[in-house]
Amino acid sequence: MPTVADVLFKKSERGGAGIVTVAPEMSVVDAVRVMNEHRIGSVIVVDRTSGKMVGIFTERDLLTRVVGEGREAKATRVADVMTKRVVCCSKQTSADELRSVIREKRVRHVPVVEEDRPVGMVSIGDLNMARTEDLEQTVQYLELYLRS
Repeated sequence: MPTVADVLFKKSERGGAGIVTVAPEMSVVDAVRVMNEHRIGSVIVVDRTSGKMVGIFTERDLLTRVVGEGREAKATRVADVMTKRVVCCSKQTSADELRSVIREKRVRHVPVVEEDRPVGMVSIGDLNMARTEDLEQTVQYLELYLRS
C-alpha cells in the first residue's frame, strides 16, 4: 500500500514535489501572484520566524472570504482570510487513508508536516495520478502473467 512519501517521491520525479509558502502578512494579491506563477491552487502559510505552518490559503478562500465578502485584495492580509484549521498528514500516512480524509473533509490540498513544519503538499490530483500509475502497473503484470 503506497504512502504519502511514495506519492511525494513520484511527484518529484515529474518535477513537482516542492512546496510553495507565503507569509501571513503578505497581501492576498501577492499570494495569488505566487499561486499563478507556480500554477497551483493553494499555498502553505508559514510564520517566517519559526518556520511553522500557521494556515493554508486556497482558491476557495479567495472566492469565499475575499471576493464573496467584497474585500479589497490589495489591502487584505493572507492571515485574515486563510484557513487556520488545516487538514494535514505525515509521510507515513497511507495514500488510501488520505484519499478518504480528502473525501470526508472536502479538501483538495493537504500539507505534509513533520514537527509542525511543512515538508510537502499532496493534492487529490497527485493521489489520482499515483492510483492510476499503480493500476497501470497491475494491468501490465496481469498481461504478462496471462501471456506466460
